[in-house]
Parts: sequence; C-alpha cells; structure tokens
Amino acid sequence: MLSVIRVHLPSDIPIVGCELTPYVLLRRPDTNATTDDVPESAPLDGHFLRYKWYRIQSDRKVAICSVHPSEQATLQCLGCVKAKIPVAKSYHCSPKCFSDAWQHHRVLHDRAASAINENGNEEEELFGRFNSSGSGGINTSLSGSASSASLTNGSTPLYPAAVTQRSGGETWFEVGRSKTYTPSADDIGHVLKFECVVVDAETKLPVGHSNTLLTSRVIPAPSPTPRRLISVSGLDAMAPLDSDGRISSSGTFTVLSYNILSDVYATNDTYSYCPSWALSWPYRRQNLLREIVGYRADIVCLQEVQSDHYEEFFAPELDKHGYQALYKRKTNEVYNVNTHTIDGCATFFRRDRFSHVKKYEVEFNKAAQSLTDALVPSAQRKTALNRLVKDNVALIVVLDAKFSNQGADNPGKRQLLCVANTHINVHQDLKDVKLWQVLTLLKGLEKIAASADIPMLVCGDFNSVPGSAPHSLLAMGKVDQLHPDLVVDPLGILRPHSKLTHQLPLVSAYSSFARVGVGLGSDQQRRRMDATTNEPLFTNCTRDFIGTLDYIFYTADSLTVESLLELLDEESLRKDTALPSPEWSSDHIALLAEFRCKPRPRR
Repeated sequence: MLSVIRVHLPSDIPIVGCELTPYVLLRRPDTNATTDDVPESAPLDGHFLRYKWYRIQSDRKVAICSVHPSEQATLQCLGCVKAKIPVAKSYHCSPKCFSDAWQHHRVLHDRAASAINENGNEEEELFGRFNSSGSGGINTSLSGSASSASLTNGSTPLYPAAVTQRSGGETWFEVGRSKTYTPSADDIGHVLKFECVVVDAETKLPVGHSNTLLTSRVIPAPSPTPRRLISVSGLDAMAPLDSDGRISSSGTFTVLSYNILSDVYATNDTYSYCPSWALSWPYRRQNLLREIVGYRADIVCLQEVQSDHYEEFFAPELDKHGYQALYKRKTNEVYNVNTHTIDGCATFFRRDRFSHVKKYEVEFNKAAQSLTDALVPSAQRKTALNRLVKDNVALIVVLDAKFSNQGADNPGKRQLLCVANTHINVHQDLKDVKLWQVLTLLKGLEKIAASADIPMLVCGDFNSVPGSAPHSLLAMGKVDQLHPDLVVDPLGILRPHSKLTHQLPLVSAYSSFARVGVGLGSDQQRRRMDATTNEPLFTNCTRDFIGTLDYIFYTADSLTVESLLELLDEESLRKDTALPSPEWSSDHIALLAEFRCKPRPRR
C-alpha cells in the first residue's frame, strides 16, 4: 500500500510571498521509494495523498524585528509610528540592533517627511513599489485575527476558512489544501503546520496516521530601502523612480543592468554570512523580481540568469508586466554540466515602448576558434583553446523605439537603438582573455555602427575594475601600450598593442555624477564615486571583495544621460553586512540610467 516515509521542508523559516514546498518521500505498493506526487485525480493502487496547511495563532501577539526578521522584537521606534511608516519597519530586537541600524533607519524618517511635503502620500511613494500583489512584503499591522471568509492558495479553489481546533490559547485555521503553500501577510508571526495523509480513493477516508511538521514563525520579506533616480541633466532634483508618466512624456527611456547571482553559484560555502533562508532560490527569486519590477525600466539587461529560471520564472513573470524577453545561454564546452542550470544573459524590453528589430549572439568560444585557426600554429592550438575557451557570451539586440523626441516637424523617422548585454570572464589571472573578449565585442558593435546610424548601449558585468585594460578600452577607446595588464599575454593575442582600439564614442553613464554641479543628491553621490576613475566605489560587495565590475556605457554622440539610480553606500547595506543579504538578493547592485536620444540633423 502507498505510505509516507518522511516529510521535511528545505527551510525551517517561512517568508511571506515565498512558496513552501515540502519534500515528501513515498513508498509505492511495489516497495520502491519516490517523491512523485499522487493526487486525487490520479490515485495509485486506490490511494492518493491529501495535504492541508494550518496557521497556528496564539492569543499572544508577536512582533518581528525589522533588521533580523528571525528574531522577536523587544522595542519599537515611536518616530516611525509618528511618521506613519509601515509598522513592521519600526520593530527591533535589541537596543544594539536599533543603534547599529540607525544610520540606515534614519533615512526612512527623512524620506517619509520629504514625501509628505511633496505629495502627502508617503507610504505609496516609499514602500508601495516594492510590494507585489498579495505578497505582503510590507505589512502595516501584525494581525492576530482570522483570515478572510474565503481564500485560495496554490491550485486550491476558494473555500471557507475553517477553525479546526482551539486549545491551550491556540487556534488553528486551515489556510491551504495543496502541497505548496505561499505564506501571506496574515501569517506573519505565526507558526504553520503541514499535514500529509494517505487517503482511500473510494471511501475518501484517511488510511494510517497523518505526517505533520511545524515551521518557525512566518517572517515578512525584508525589503531594501528604495533607491531614487537622481537627475544629472541640470534640473538637480531627486525624482521618484516610479514616474512612468514623466519618463514617457519626455521621450526618454531607462536601462537597467544587473547581475542577479545564479542559484548554482549561491552556495552556503561561498556566502556563509547570508542566512540560508535568504540564500534559497524560492526566496531570492521573489525578492529579485520585486526589485526588478520596482525599477520599472524600459530595457532590462540581466546576467547570470539560469536557463531553467529564465524559461520557468523570469520570462513568464516579466511578460505579465509588459516585457518581451530575449536570451542567450552560455556555451558549455568547458563547464559540461546540466544544460538547464547553465546561466546566460537575458534582455527584456517594454512592448509599449520598443519593438524588436534584430538579435545578434556573440559566442566568444567561436571567436576563439577562428582566432587560433588564423594565428596559432597547429601544435599550440589545443593549449591556446584551453586558455581562450571560457563559454562567455554577449547578446546584442536592435530595438525600434515607439516614441520620438525628433519633434512634430520631423514625423515618421525611426529611432533605432542597439543594446549589448554581456558577462565577461571572471578569472583574474586571465587578463588577456578578458581584454580580448571585450575587444571582440566592440569590434562586432563597430560593424553594426558602420551599417546604421544608431545609438548604442553596452551593459553588463565585465569582471574588470576601473582602470583595468578592459575598462580603459571601453572608456578611452584604447589601451596604453605600457598598461600593466598587457604583460599577461602568453599567446600573443593582444599584439600588436596598436590594434587595441575602437571608434565608438563610449562613455560610462555613472561618470555623469562627476560632471554635474553641486546640489541635492548629486553631491552625495559624488562621495560614493572614485575621484580618479569617475566610477562607483563598488557594484559588487562580498566578504572577500568590494569594487566595481558592472557598467553601462553609451555612445555620447547620440545619447545624453538624464538621470541615474542612486548608488548605495556601506551604511545602506547596513553595518558589517556583505551581499547577498536578506534585503539584497545578489552580490551585485543594480545600475540604472535614464537616457535621451539626441536629435539627428536633417539631411
């Protein structure tokens, strides 16, 4: 007969908005073990599995610390209550917790006051854009009441909530009847109970004992402090990020570049400082989606997107928000693993703002093969390929804008845009390979530029710090022949050094902070910039490394930067915290720039 051997959860800490899917190990009638589900619609040997979820509500209400969500709160910031900041943000587990978080926490007070002065709608402005429907990412109260009269979860149809038992000051509310359950805001601070039992398909009665497990208390999904767009166009004002009307009416567009940290690389060994529940993919994917959607960018360039996560999650989820998706998976000649978990570059664009014209895929492995065939003696080709073949790729997309800033007197002119999205090789001892990959990409973009008068954007994780040879090539159009990176070139692929040039007038978008006048926002941002390179102090922040690896470059003869997403400082990341963290679900930070196409001269 069908029987349950054991059940357990991948994580003991349930988080609002993140699916809970227990691991259920079954013994089939033929004595073989399996984890396959046996639903009522497809019974096995006359039996199926029935699942139920309960919320256990105690008469004693529990508040959760906003900084350490797995800890119970012991004190509350009355300033938050007075400023009408969502109450969940006001709780702390200890005086030290509150003191350590004060610099970060004070920003909430300042912005709440600013939002009230500007439009009187502080909660929506500050926190609303990080909430997804039904996720309960920001809770305004800790409720001890029952849920609404009817509910749904997973694939379960609507049905009345049922009080199944009350004893010892506890009430159990039935909240779900499917294997998977997604905690809601009503569950915050409460323990959940999962029940699994074998049922006779004919009598619908349980057979044998039920298997149950209890979770820890449900915690709210931590949300990072919202980041603002800061104008660099001379208006010198801090703009709310979610101003679609402003962006659309002005003929500008926004571009996001973000390495989201592939789940394959997000191991507990590598990121031991991040709580395991915050490192789990079910949590990170929801947090990343909430963040990405919150930026409301017109074009989104993501790196380290696993192919299975692209197909099953990001493409369908962003489609719901009006994005069309394009993807290029890394080749797998070196890392010959499950093709579903190989990562790649994904580019999304808003259908109401752009249409797709053309797509180019750059495989650096193919370029390496061509290079070695042409330049390397046959006896040395295997060694050369071992060094050059690293599976990295780039995705180049040509888009046609559905808006125009050419003016009413010049209607009908198409505004094309070329967007390159890449992830350059990570190994720091392969400086020649990094530079060669960047040069290969730029030469390909030069060919596109030669065939069309088209603005260009080059986005991605270049795994190269400011001042390195790849950065110099991108930003300066050439590499100094005495640059120390050029010493590493065992294959001679960088010689003659005079070929290390390109003709694209590329400028780093974030260097605009160094060029604008003193004023609100921009002055603060300059303190988060490197004065020598005019790049951010960091875009990647782990325990082992802090520095800038990510960039958005643009052709300055055809585009101007209007505003930039504010940079983070170490206070924003909270004291002694590296990335990823419960608030930020990648070890990189997102970069976003707003651009305007320069009017083209009449011909």
